Amino acid sequence: MDVLEEEYSAYTGSKNYQSGQIIQANATGFGAASDDFMERGIDLNEQLIRNKPATFFFRVNSDAMLGAGIHIGDTLIVDRSIPPSSGKVVVAVLNGEFLVRRLQMQVHSISLVPENKKYGTIQVAQLEEYRTWGIVTYVIHAL
Repeated sequence: MDVLEEEYSAYTGSKNYQSGQIIQANATGFGAASDDFMERGIDLNEQLIRNKPATFFFRVNSDAMLGAGIHIGDTLIVDRSIPPSSGKVVVAVLNGEFLVRRLQMQVHSISLVPENKKYGTIQVAQLEEYRTWGIVTYVIHAL
């Protein structure tokens, strides 16, 4: 009777992981030629999140950004560490309400532009409570 030792994954969460660190077993006794080119699976956290402590997920409940490919029910990945700039899709807080819009910054004004003709552009007045909460970096959209 064979005794098997418990093995632990060599993956430590870094991008410096080598496929040679994978413990392999082959019942036939011969390794397949493709084993030399085997890679580990894709880690979506590594691919989609640049700054983990500053990254948040939002569920969309408006159709204001349909033209940008953002639909009701989609999940937004939002990074708060990226500075706002004109043309970026942002999560903004206007008078206590969260909005997803395209940011347009002019010399003396800020506009929040929807990507759906049903909605109008919001010109942020100087007396309104406004802040850019974060920048949308990815949209997760189910087909």
